[in-house]
Amino acid sequence: MSNPTILVTGGAGYIGSHVVKQLGEQGETVVVLDNLIKGFPEAVTHGQLVVGDTGDRELVSRLLAEHRVDTIMHFAAHTVVPESVANPLKYYGNNTCNTRNLLECAQKAGVRHFIFSSTAAVYGMPEAERITEETPTAPINAYGTSKLMSEWMLRDLSAISDLRHVSLRYFNVAGSDPEGRIGQSTPGATLLTKVACEAVVGKRSHVSIFGTDYPTPDGTGVRDYIHVTDLADAHIRALHYLRAGGESVTLNCGYGHGYSVREILAMVREVSGVDFPIREEARRAGDPAFLIAAADRIRAVLGWEPRYDDLRRIVETALNWEYKLAAGEGYARRSA
Repeated sequence: MSNPTILVTGGAGYIGSHVVKQLGEQGETVVVLDNLIKGFPEAVTHGQLVVGDTGDRELVSRLLAEHRVDTIMHFAAHTVVPESVANPLKYYGNNTCNTRNLLECAQKAGVRHFIFSSTAAVYGMPEAERITEETPTAPINAYGTSKLMSEWMLRDLSAISDLRHVSLRYFNVAGSDPEGRIGQSTPGATLLTKVACEAVVGKRSHVSIFGTDYPTPDGTGVRDYIHVTDLADAHIRALHYLRAGGESVTLNCGYGHGYSVREILAMVREVSGVDFPIREEARRAGDPAFLIAAADRIRAVLGWEPRYDDLRRIVETALNWEYKLAAGEGYARRSA
């Protein structure tokens, strides 16, 4: 008997496509729903791609019914923090209201499992260097708030229905598929490793360091960088956990240690051999000195064991994908 169908929203995007790849390799039946504003059809390596929006209630309801969807993995969202500050309603509309629509359709269709792509931005400006799941949530921008509101909706719906969920709070995602089939191709990407790799191949004139006076070892912000392949594996394990009867849970998704901005840029320079320009600029509002996950719970609950917890390996996979794009062999052919 075949496995039930999994609906992956945003499955043509950076993280979603890596999850779809692993689902397909494990023989899962997958339907991807993506509006392709940021995603790429070529990134969908398995399953069926449906071009559409999570806010389209009729389409979502039809997909859930026709494919007898048992699980939803929800990645579709806007994710750029400065944009969320400048245009908060865009983020509440797409990230929160569309998630509400998806949950309503899921409830009516009897979907049993929901795995949600959340973010460490729900913690805002935490005082502690390492953040546990009990750290108070206090987002300081519409991106973080929109994700936290979605977590709350999931919590409340799970409390009164048979739906069970896993919310994964991502820290800093980096790297690309080690096999080179898919990678980070988001137009106008803001993730540091991606930006630095674009500087290596000449797509950017320089890389900026925002703040050099933080109370950290070298004065720059320290973040928990997690390889996208390990992050995708966490979603697969969350699926197995829910199928085995696991209760709803919220988990940090990081390695439990961090690297500074200078350390990341130094590694990209070392691996690439390119001495790209770096500019030191003032701090950005809302950037904490440290943002590191306490990652004990995800290991205990999901049995998750990262395989790519190595900065050089993270940078190598990111650079290999960037070289591929620069050679015209990838699928990032749209402007930012």
